[in-house]
Amino acid sequence: MSTPQALLHATQVTKRYGDFVALSNVDLSLHGGEFVSVVGPNGAGKSTLVNVLTGLHKPSTGSVRFCGEDIAGVGPVELATRGLARAFQLVNVFPELTVRETLSVAACSHLRTRWSLFSNVHRDDKVRAIVDRTMRAFGLDRDADTPANSLPHGRRKLLDVASAFALHPRVMLLDEPTAGVSTADKDGVMTTLLDAAKHLGVEAILLVEHDMDLVARYSSRIVAMMAGQKIADEPTDAFFRNEEALAIVVGKGHA
Repeated sequence: MSTPQALLHATQVTKRYGDFVALSNVDLSLHGGEFVSVVGPNGAGKSTLVNVLTGLHKPSTGSVRFCGEDIAGVGPVELATRGLARAFQLVNVFPELTVRETLSVAACSHLRTRWSLFSNVHRDDKVRAIVDRTMRAFGLDRDADTPANSLPHGRRKLLDVASAFALHPRVMLLDEPTAGVSTADKDGVMTTLLDAAKHLGVEAILLVEHDMDLVARYSSRIVAMMAGQKIADEPTDAFFRNEEALAIVVGKGHA
């Protein structure tokens, strides 16, 4: 029986900045139904890997394919229209916009519709349908007309993520979605995120996260990085029995 094609597949990816090698021959695959966490200490190459996987940076050598197509250097905006999205902080870019307006920006991007602050674009049936569905999935409907910068921090983080979900991705890449969120609220953010992903049809999630309790609780597989190289790629239970990899990730600080 053949193995299903990976939704996202990086092969022997190397990324150099002058003489500095940020990534060295990294392989990574993400299949439907997976929640894969990328972990590692400061300088491990996690952010560079996500930048390459989302088309922001082109690998120096190697290939990145999404649904069988080469996407190296395509760029995050075009890639989002193909079904691979990265949570982008629209809240920081447009802090004065309301929740509804912020999600309308993302909905217009998905629909390839021009968005303008001075238009009533949310009256467009297709835009409104995406915005309303996304707000309900993330429990943001009661904040629809609240400016993003007036939301509590945890709900601003949800809006960051919801903006990417409004792009209707098949695969979502999340870079520390609970950063700055209180420990008590982190599980709430993750639970809401996963429930929304299921409701909105997201097929797989790649997470960069430093909180190992969250990683242990939600991951189906863990990829560990160190100095630009992949040092482990294992199911969650196996990774937490891998004392050598765990010591590198936990014992030397987090990124």
